[in-house]
Amino acid sequence: MSRLETQALVVRTVEFGESDVIATLVTEEAGKVSAVVRGARKGSRRVGGALEPVHTIGVLLEDKGAELMTLKESRIVHLRPGVVSNLEALDAAGAALRWARHLFPPRTPEPAGWAVLIELLDTLDAGSAPPRRALARAGLAMLAAVGYGLELEQCAVCGRPCPAGRSACVDPARGGLVCRACGGASSVLLPAARDAARSLAPGSATGGEVSDASAEAVLGLVDRAMAAHAGFER
Repeated sequence: MSRLETQALVVRTVEFGESDVIATLVTEEAGKVSAVVRGARKGSRRVGGALEPVHTIGVLLEDKGAELMTLKESRIVHLRPGVVSNLEALDAAGAALRWARHLFPPRTPEPAGWAVLIELLDTLDAGSAPPRRALARAGLAMLAAVGYGLELEQCAVCGRPCPAGRSACVDPARGGLVCRACGGASSVLLPAARDAARSLAPGSATGGEVSDASAEAVLGLVDRAMAAHAGFER
């Protein structure tokens, strides 16, 4: 038996038995884990109200090598009232946490993915960017963090460059843009949406202004990539 003390985000809770809960957590140290929380529905003092999503919590987990760990203690270490008081921000946060639940593999540390989630939640809490635009940026970054980043500059198959300002065929399952010589794709990314995706992509130096409509188009692209790689659609 081993014990793990780490920060975490709650991405799902399911009732279990008469008084317990099974919580799915994304943790800073161990990646995604599932843990049984004994007596959670009876107001366990060791858990209190620290199983709410969007807030960062500190947890003590007991691992006996089974599929489920046991959550022994939890406490809120970073409260985000700006998220829970804004419906659009709360919806964006919920979407990102669902992405992480489906995309992150079990018990595999994802430090870059963890950092993406924390940055998004802090941005939403501060209200420093429109929630949907922040979510689109985070979606592209999360895909890149787990190895599914989208190629937006050239064909993902043959490497042929795609000039800026042009529409392009895009197939998230094949890694991004796909030229017609390599079979193309049923989806087309229009110039404005492609420019927005390039601007929002991790490490982008373009810094262009992104309209609400273009941000929604990028979110659609992220959704398709999530479905292709994790069998999940928001």
